[in-house]
Amino acid sequence: MGLREDALHYHSKGRKGKIETGITKECKTQRDITLAYSPGVAEPCKEIAKDPSLVYEYTAKGNLVAVVTNGTAILGLGAIGPLAGKPVMEGKAVLFKMFADIDCYDIELNAKTPEEIISACRMLEPTFGGINLEDIKAPECFEVEEKLREELDIPVFHDDQHGTAIVSGAALLNACEITGRKISEIKCVVNGAGAAAISCAQMYLNLGLKRENLILCDSKGVVYKGRIEGMNKYKQRFENDTTKRTLAEALEGADFFCGLSVAGAVTQEMVKTMAANPIIFAMANPDPEISPKDIKEIRNDAIIATGRSDYPNQVNNVLGYPYIFRGAMDVLSRRINEEMKMAAVHAIAALAKEDIPESVTKSYQNSGNMEFGREYLIPKPFDPRLLLKVAPAVAKAAMETKVARKNIDLEHYVDQLESRLGVLQSVTRKIKRSVVVKNRNSGKKMRVVLPEGSSPKILKAAEIVKSEGICEPILLGNVDKIKKLIVEAKLDKQLANVEIIDPIESEQSQKYASLLLEKRARKGVTRMGAYELIAGDHHYFASMMVEAGDADAFCSGVHHNYGDTLRPALQIIGTKADKILAGIYLLLWKDRSIFVADTTVNITSTAEQLAQIAIQTYDLAKIHLTEQPRVAMLSFSNFGSTKHPEAEKVCKATGIVKKLRPDIEIDGEMQADFALSSELLERSYGFSTLKGPANVLIFPDLTSGNIAYKLLGNLGGATSIGPILTGMKKPVNVLARNSDIEEIVNLITFTVHSAQNGI
Repeated sequence: MGLREDALHYHSKGRKGKIETGITKECKTQRDITLAYSPGVAEPCKEIAKDPSLVYEYTAKGNLVAVVTNGTAILGLGAIGPLAGKPVMEGKAVLFKMFADIDCYDIELNAKTPEEIISACRMLEPTFGGINLEDIKAPECFEVEEKLREELDIPVFHDDQHGTAIVSGAALLNACEITGRKISEIKCVVNGAGAAAISCAQMYLNLGLKRENLILCDSKGVVYKGRIEGMNKYKQRFENDTTKRTLAEALEGADFFCGLSVAGAVTQEMVKTMAANPIIFAMANPDPEISPKDIKEIRNDAIIATGRSDYPNQVNNVLGYPYIFRGAMDVLSRRINEEMKMAAVHAIAALAKEDIPESVTKSYQNSGNMEFGREYLIPKPFDPRLLLKVAPAVAKAAMETKVARKNIDLEHYVDQLESRLGVLQSVTRKIKRSVVVKNRNSGKKMRVVLPEGSSPKILKAAEIVKSEGICEPILLGNVDKIKKLIVEAKLDKQLANVEIIDPIESEQSQKYASLLLEKRARKGVTRMGAYELIAGDHHYFASMMVEAGDADAFCSGVHHNYGDTLRPALQIIGTKADKILAGIYLLLWKDRSIFVADTTVNITSTAEQLAQIAIQTYDLAKIHLTEQPRVAMLSFSNFGSTKHPEAEKVCKATGIVKKLRPDIEIDGEMQADFALSSELLERSYGFSTLKGPANVLIFPDLTSGNIAYKLLGNLGGATSIGPILTGMKKPVNVLARNSDIEEIVNLITFTVHSAQNGI
């Protein structure tokens, strides 16, 4: 099917449209209904009547935005009306929710005049925490927004104006930096005099562009001083005292072109007359004023941006408005002022200069070079860091300019935002912070040896953990090859002084071989064989580094089988005398996280071994989870309901743990559904000692554990961290084969954190 057929099918398949409402509280019992509605609902009503500000405490108003249009300027389709514009407004609601976890209702108004729109929005104020005006034609949109900003006590934002201005402003700042310009010195031409163009022109002035260096053009040509035809008060603000009358004349010698007009408005001949290294933002949709292909045919020095996703440097409003509203609403801001918009501009511009996470590059595999430069001026829409950078910057500006009704701690706020992205970000941020603080307090970092030193993934992960202060990586492999790879990957800034060891060349290899021979002499290893293992297998060398105290930990396995990676560590380092080796995964969803064990090591276990695995997993969860660990010993039986040796083994293991560690909240044997539902457990087995849903699941054997964590990951949508090894004498972890960079960084971080806490 073509795009048209695909789009129509997408909007009509299954449940019609793109949005639905949901509920945020449990409503499963009669008491729940009593609390949700009558008579319980009267209590918050009475509190709000006494103190209206409590509406933000007891209702969804603080996270609810109205997307309002009258359908007079829908996308590039024009005045097609409010009904035909509804799919666009639903789409806007989808993006608000997806990128910033803001709930939306789309409001399409049968409103012909600005007064009617203003009146409707006035009446909506009690319901919503913010209003996003959308696709209202100019100049009426200016009047609507100005009036509502004056009258309403909630943020009002016309995205067609300010969204494009903010994102293009960020792109312009970076384009000027790349071309060595100061914005105060550039000559700018803005073509178009609608909502977005007028707002962009004002934004560039706010960023430092000199008014005399700005020429605004519309369908009748240059907006010059004294012009009468087609003028209004909004265009008059940009009158230029110039003799130029056409767009072609205006572009002669111009440094920067901003197009928000129509396809084909700019010709190749016009572009030829622009200054060296011209900055050309041709943002008409769906087709730009001039295509990037046509520009490149005549100007190989141009920096180009468009409004389209199939070209580099897409100026996409979604980089701004979700996070601007998020920051504004989280401090209960009365409005979105110029300082808040400017904060968003600088936050977006700055983010483009940071290293790009692999999760982003994987989403844009065919987007060419994704490194700050001519084809990467601004971040991509699916960059999750936008929420963590833009929203706090906006919230900070709101507080500083006294339009916020609520002051927040910005560091804690970033943690809250990460939890909106999912538990994974929240948990890993907490652990990274703990690791870095302990490193700072101790004055030293753990040395983590990475045997797969020539792997591009490992090199990037090493750069991240070193730059973030998590540990000092040690790379194994050919020194010259690794140094060349570091330079080629442009990682030399952080890894310039990283320790690289070639086991074949290392003076330590003979010493390590002797130590290995002592350990394995009566287990089939000869003197020559010991040296060959140490020099030829990086995992033996890494294990011996840790055993000899020349490194503190090692992680490997991206390009090797699990057993081949683990075996040297077991032979050289071994397990603690009172522990059992086990593999544990941390599984994370947006609203919960659980530890599961054993998933990678023990095919079957005795009751005593299961008990020890449970204790070790609990201790690991205790330092990593933000909530109290609750352990469920899983089986196909519930508390003796089936008489079978396997069920009885789990029951016995539970008793052992309760005797050895009475501090652990644990129960079993039980089936998984009862373990995960405290309501189900209470209803059927009220005697259970679990005080809530279990977040540590101990499986009776490797078969069930391994199958379960993979099903939860693939069908249950869980993100996994692991396998985390427990029971080793010294910190060792084996990565899942083909782990991505984020997974490698997470496991290294968990390894360091566990070691710092004596686990």
